[in-house]
Amino acid sequence: MTPAVPDPALPRPSLSAPHGALWCVAAAALGATRTPRARRAATRGLASLGLASLTVNALAKRTLRHVRPAPVPLIGQLKRRRTTTSFPSGQAAAAAAFATGVALESPAWGTVVAPVAASLALSRGHGGARFGSDVLTGAALGVGAAFAVRCMVPTRGQVAPPARPRAEVPALPDGEGLVLVANTAAGSAERARALRDALPRAEVVECEPGDVPAELEKAAARARVLGVCGGDGTVNAAARVALRFRLPLAVLPGGTLNHFAYDLGIEDVRDLARALRAGQAVRVDVGRYSCGEKHGVFLNTCSVGVYPELVRERERWSHRIGGWPAGVLAALRVLRADRHPLEAEFQGRTRPLWLLFAGSGTYHRMGLASGRRKDLADGQLDVRVVHGGRRPAIRLLAAALAGPLTRSPAHAAVQVGRLRLDHVAPGTLLAYDGEVIEVEGSVTLEKLPEALTVYRPIPSS
Repeated sequence: MTPAVPDPALPRPSLSAPHGALWCVAAAALGATRTPRARRAATRGLASLGLASLTVNALAKRTLRHVRPAPVPLIGQLKRRRTTTSFPSGQAAAAAAFATGVALESPAWGTVVAPVAASLALSRGHGGARFGSDVLTGAALGVGAAFAVRCMVPTRGQVAPPARPRAEVPALPDGEGLVLVANTAAGSAERARALRDALPRAEVVECEPGDVPAELEKAAARARVLGVCGGDGTVNAAARVALRFRLPLAVLPGGTLNHFAYDLGIEDVRDLARALRAGQAVRVDVGRYSCGEKHGVFLNTCSVGVYPELVRERERWSHRIGGWPAGVLAALRVLRADRHPLEAEFQGRTRPLWLLFAGSGTYHRMGLASGRRKDLADGQLDVRVVHGGRRPAIRLLAAALAGPLTRSPAHAAVQVGRLRLDHVAPGTLLAYDGEVIEVEGSVTLEKLPEALTVYRPIPSS
């Protein structure tokens, strides 16, 4: 093997990325765009880089000890020649891993990052630091690492639910007929205004959380299409109004998690505007809960047991210490060892339960990622139960790690269209789409098949 022909213009980029610093800066720049797809691309790129670095530096270099190329003429040499083994190139692996990881999540951002990564990888051979085979092998390992990360944590494009069953809805080329209510407390005002720029004849109403229900009622009375921008709780309120007025719903994610919008394949203004302009929509199932005179719907999940208590405890502390610290504190307080599980009659037997979770649609585990729904109109409630017993934290963790289709003395999972809990103690908390209420007596959960029409972009066949 002989080193590549020196090029004085290429060595410099290779010194700008010691230990992946360049890619950390690039990831920070992607994150600063504040778009979900760019943030995910940055995270995936860094995860791919980490796996590639581990593979190359901790395994390959310790096993395959190749000497570096002989010195090239002075003009093409790097100022500092490394003394580590040559094969494979860690810099090329890191560059290829980061660029491929970004491209797998966001092809648009991948085209921006790829030229920089290619320049840096090529500079390793032209600078006299690597043989050409070292660079090519390193790049191949980097690409392989990115695809390995995708196998462990699929991209959103891999788990998007099918665009069915199709629904007939009006096309709104300029937004006329759309009235969108934006919850300003969810930080959604900027997105709502961006939608107004994309669809200039759409009406956008910005309001505080307490005014959302009333504004949704007013909007539904004059709208052809009811729109909402906010988190899952706000979307839930809009779905109730849309069902009652029999209107199609347009959802623009504007909260923290946005499970329903993301499962629809809507991440930003461009996705929703494309669906509205083209008149593309589907019918989705809706879950319904009822307990005496209390009743409502859920688009994502409904649960009783420790999770609703965790939600309420987290909300109590989040304004004082922030969201993540509040979540940790809530988990420690709720899962303390001396508490007692909920007792309720389920499937004809009275049993102690740490948690009963019902998802509107079956959640599937894919790799290490949390469960995602592949079908929003499958007619099923995905019911998971964590039975009572000692050490609730261990039981809940075991159920989460085991996945949705396992059964054991500690947890079980079934898919049904309807279920009923009896003899629920007064003051028991029930959570639905992030909201919490108190229930007692009998609680019924059921599925309303294809009850709600929602705009979503239809992928081209």
